[in-house]
Amino acid sequence: MKLLWPLYIMAIPGILFLIVFKYVPLVGTVIAFKEYSVFQGILDSPWVGLKHFQTLTHHPDFIRIFGNTLMLGFLKIVLVFPIPVLLALMINEIRKSALKKGIQTALYIPHFLSWVIIAGIVFDFFSLSGLFNVVIGWFGKDPVLVMQESDYFRLIYVITAVWRDAGWGTVVYMAAISAIDPQLYESAMIDGASKFKQVRHITFPLLLPTVLVLFLLEIGNFMELGFDHVYNLLTPMTYSVGDILDTYVFRAGIQQAQYSFATAVGLFQSVIGFTLVFIFNKLSRKVSDGGLW
Repeated sequence: MKLLWPLYIMAIPGILFLIVFKYVPLVGTVIAFKEYSVFQGILDSPWVGLKHFQTLTHHPDFIRIFGNTLMLGFLKIVLVFPIPVLLALMINEIRKSALKKGIQTALYIPHFLSWVIIAGIVFDFFSLSGLFNVVIGWFGKDPVLVMQESDYFRLIYVITAVWRDAGWGTVVYMAAISAIDPQLYESAMIDGASKFKQVRHITFPLLLPTVLVLFLLEIGNFMELGFDHVYNLLTPMTYSVGDILDTYVFRAGIQQAQYSFATAVGLFQSVIGFTLVFIFNKLSRKVSDGGLW
């Protein structure tokens, strides 16, 4: 610590962030088992056991809301997660530095836009006078209110997730690729390996441990799809396929001041996330040497 004290000082803000926003709130999860009252406080509020969990599971719309959450989480893992890996592999093959940086910058920029702005762009794009309906009108098609059609919601969710975050997701992968020993590629070139074989037998295998770690972290957030992402894209006509646990908690828990119920749902999501991480971590250690622990 005496030798590396500047690094420890640099780590203090991150450690404080974790303590204040991640560990301290764990104490408050006890209200999931209480009938919390702001006047009585956490300690004096009466215990109700599993009442709030039973309220959630017995809700008439629970199956639909839970199913929507699982479906969007599955689409995010299967369709959204692999895109940054593929982008990183492709960007790494660009040899012109200026072009490479230009493409990276263009891919990073959407990440700095809020979901409110992105949702506004999407709604304008698919409006009756938007570009989408203008283009299909050229081919004699009738205008379509895409944002009011439940059939298109999940597709739009995936596309917007990829457009906003795929470029930013390449940062870690590009850093991992840059750490690969160049001598491995030189040896492969001497042996006559093509670019594709170099990617297949060198880049991807050495990138795989990083991919596994990030996959496990993503699995931990399987039930947390991003309230602001889904909420800003939702319309009354798309609730049947887009209403998830986060948006339901906002309506039933936050707007109606049912804080204990909202906490119970959050705890329910966290338990499922931890279970998935535990299972997939064991599977990853059997398949490879990678894992979180």
